[in-house]
Amino acid sequence: MKEQMIAEHEEIMRKTIEDLRTRLSTIRTGKASVNMLNNIKVDYYGSMVPINQTAGVNVPEPRLITVSPWDKNMLPIIEKALLASDLGITPSNDGSIIRLAIPELTEERRLDLVKQVKQHGEDHKVALRNIRRDANDQLKKMQKNSDISEDQEHDGFDEVQKLTDKFVAEVDEILQHKEVEIMEV
Repeated sequence: MKEQMIAEHEEIMRKTIEDLRTRLSTIRTGKASVNMLNNIKVDYYGSMVPINQTAGVNVPEPRLITVSPWDKNMLPIIEKALLASDLGITPSNDGSIIRLAIPELTEERRLDLVKQVKQHGEDHKVALRNIRRDANDQLKKMQKNSDISEDQEHDGFDEVQKLTDKFVAEVDEILQHKEVEIMEV
């Protein structure tokens, strides 16, 4: 019973790490990546859908993203969504394809992005600690209801803490890697 509960919380922690990876993949590093457009949605016949479900998104050059709508009527809608996004890149529309030229990042912009990355990391560490607190609360309830002994409760606290430490260390490693990627000129 205790092991199952701890395994469930470990899975939630693993999903928290995946969420961090997903969020960080949308932060641009000066190099073009199709992931930069993942959070941008367009109105496709009444439904808000990601751009990559309405167009082909490619990276033909290291500093260029091309968006080729499958339906040419979507061109102005996609262009408007790109302009409204927080990418900070002005799209170039030639009537059949949209080009996004990725500008070189300034030192100041790089430092802002590092701050943003660190904030995401801190938010995810807080989430991991909240998961730890929930697991510990469940262990306390189990012990109070006599489902587990005091020794099992303390062993559970230790296991949950080890899991938390492992995932917090993984967050730090991910952040370190992303910071190096951003600061690379």
